[in-house]
Amino acid sequence: MEKDIVKIIDRRTAWEGKFLMSVIATYIDSSGSVREWEYFERVNCKGIVVIVPVTNDKEVLLARQFRLPMNGYVIECPAGLMNEGDDAPEEAARRELLEETGYAAKNMIYLTEGPLSSGASGEVLTAFLATELEFRGTGKQDETEDIEVLKIPIHELYKKLSALRSEGNLIDLKIYGLLELARKHLV
Repeated sequence: MEKDIVKIIDRRTAWEGKFLMSVIATYIDSSGSVREWEYFERVNCKGIVVIVPVTNDKEVLLARQFRLPMNGYVIECPAGLMNEGDDAPEEAARRELLEETGYAAKNMIYLTEGPLSSGASGEVLTAFLATELEFRGTGKQDETEDIEVLKIPIHELYKKLSALRSEGNLIDLKIYGLLELARKHLV
């Protein structure tokens, strides 16, 4: 027996802030029941990019920054938003890499894309590997960012992440999967 397709019948904004909005969707589930689901969307954003930057000396560049929702420091790959009507994913990745780390990449290799938190948001993350990096000077970070760039030899990454965690930092789990996707290109 084939199940019916889920169908969204209404969406309304519960509230909208400067960067986020809360949406309530009314939908018919596969059994025919009408239900509601709350999720968030970013305002004026068409996606998110994340970059795994690896130097010629096989060092991974990571960002350490205070994240208010976590009330703590998070170790993560450089990342940023693609603004509506702005740039393509690769252009956004190049811009964010330079802003957050001060490095430009000769090669920007597409890795994958997919939902970031499919139960809470419709955001899609596009991931790139950046290689043949050239330092161009301290990045011009957004006014709300206070980023410390970490340079970690790739063969010491898991050990260093463990040490950073034991010092009270939170580790963004995407690092582990993205590094594994990047490894096939790092010969």
